Amino acid sequence: MAQATKSLIGLGVALAVCFAASLLGSLLTTPNLGWYATLEKPGFTPPNSVFPIVWTILFALMAVSAWLVWRARAEEGDKKTALTWFAIQLVLNVAWSFAFFSMHSPIAGLAVILWLLVAIVLTMVFFDRVSRVAALLLVPYLLWVGFAAGLNFALWALNAGAG
Repeated sequence: MAQATKSLIGLGVALAVCFAASLLGSLLTTPNLGWYATLEKPGFTPPNSVFPIVWTILFALMAVSAWLVWRARAEEGDKKTALTWFAIQLVLNVAWSFAFFSMHSPIAGLAVILWLLVAIVLTMVFFDRVSRVAALLLVPYLLWVGFAAGLNFALWALNAGAG
């Protein structure tokens, strides 16, 4: 198999994995938007229409980032560690949707999103050892999840009885 074909297949796999996580998160979120609509929200809450646009961009960036690490010329151990942390943060990303939306628990969501932030930072640290560009592609994701953590905290604080 030609190297270019193998590389494109790798990109396809990275996109499929990331968008599978996105789909799973969406399946956990969408049925619970009615509950979310009942929550008191802070003034900095974006309109619901913003979330799918932002997440689509972020999952695409995550996929390209993981692909860059996978195809980089680096020590296999470094790549394995980096991609393991990437997988951990993807699991935590989906777990947040379950904790916050499926469980209707802003406090559980807050606990998960704080761990997610740690996992994203560690992913970026390990990605940087393999590919600086891959690490930098995760900056918007880190910033958005940081914003989401603040929003999650505010939702918990404003709706103490909801979680």
